[in-house]
Amino acid sequence: MKALGQQTSVEYYKCNPEILNDVSAIKRAMREAANLAGATIVQEAFHLFNPHGVSGVVVIAESHFAIHTWPEYGYAAVDLFTCGDDVDSELAFLHLRSELQASDYTAVEMKRGLLNINDPERIVHKPARELVEA
Repeated sequence: MKALGQQTSVEYYKCNPEILNDVSAIKRAMREAANLAGATIVQEAFHLFNPHGVSGVVVIAESHFAIHTWPEYGYAAVDLFTCGDDVDSELAFLHLRSELQASDYTAVEMKRGLLNINDPERIVHKPARELVEA
């Protein structure tokens, strides 16, 4: 079965709170992660919240890398979503772990857009409300 993409969702714990609240450091780390992974950066947007926290996304030709930080908890949530076989999201994951100075993490990898090319009826679309109630 073919997948359109792969998503790695990472929770980094016990990170350096100063880095998590530094929009320039987060932007640089995310850019470097994309470049190290072999991704093609298309666009980026980052925002520093008041009183603290950073959210940002690096849009890549192969999909996106996103981050949300909570400096007060030493925590960052990161999604590395890639399509195709040319981007190595593990390199991005390792780089961000180092840059955020995370002592602990959890990571989940999943295939996205599972398609059976020979069975187009396999694709089922349900409204989000139905998925929650199911």
